Amino acid sequence: MTNILVCGSDGQLGSELKAIELQYNNCNFIFTDYNTVDITDPESLNSAVDKHKPEWIINCAAYTAVDKAEEEVDKAFLINHTGTKNLGAISKKSGIKLIHVSTDYVFNGQGTEPYREDQDTDPVTVYGRSKLAGEQELEDNNNAMTIRTSWLYSSFGNNFVKTMLRLAKERPELGVVNDQKGTPTYAADLAKAIIQIVSDCSSNKTNFVSGVYHYSNLGQCTWFDFASEILKIKGFSTPVKPVTSDHFVQAAKRPAYSIMDKSKIINTYNIEINQWEKSLKNCLKLID
Repeated sequence: MTNILVCGSDGQLGSELKAIELQYNNCNFIFTDYNTVDITDPESLNSAVDKHKPEWIINCAAYTAVDKAEEEVDKAFLINHTGTKNLGAISKKSGIKLIHVSTDYVFNGQGTEPYREDQDTDPVTVYGRSKLAGEQELEDNNNAMTIRTSWLYSSFGNNFVKTMLRLAKERPELGVVNDQKGTPTYAADLAKAIIQIVSDCSSNKTNFVSGVYHYSNLGQCTWFDFASEILKIKGFSTPVKPVTSDHFVQAAKRPAYSIMDKSKIINTYNIEINQWEKSLKNCLKLID
């Protein structure tokens, strides 16, 4: 039985991990939130590790309020940088494998081809800088891997998919940004990929290879395309109008381009990834 400590398990990804827990008889999940394990407090972390003796830690804990982070700089860095640093230290010291989740915001969003893991980072927001600082704490840690993801959504929590469905009921027309291109990620797919890595490495089916990886669903779209597909699948007739980014005033700059190359995680860990449209259909079956 493999003991897996999940930090920040109340969010979208943590909730999806809880949803598939029973599918993995060889895994013993310990789900924690801020109240039970505070990753910014080394004593809290040490206490949890002593108590549960995990072989793996999955870090879903993060400060993700992109606009708010522009004001709450210290808080964003405390959770995304210091918290990750603490996890890295305990992973190194105790030999615990760590899977840390990061973001496409570590890039400047001005690319024209899918970002590879070895490309230069250049975050332009506080959120992106705080997440990159966390990643950098794990760079020389052979027990740690970072998975960058983008446009995360789920049947759990609040996200773009649920917002579009709500607004389609409330408004006669929706205006959605059409000059930002990326790839949606169904959190359930990412959860399965993470547990496949844990399970395969624990059973010696695959070797654990540390470093940075990219994971999102396959394909690409704009937020306008994404919104249009959501409403089409759900049978809404509410018109969706394409608008430019300057239509919305936001504190943090959004990346114009955030498509990532997934070939490294596919090849290293034999991960199969769905097209984003297929995964969106799977998710929408679970949302009324």
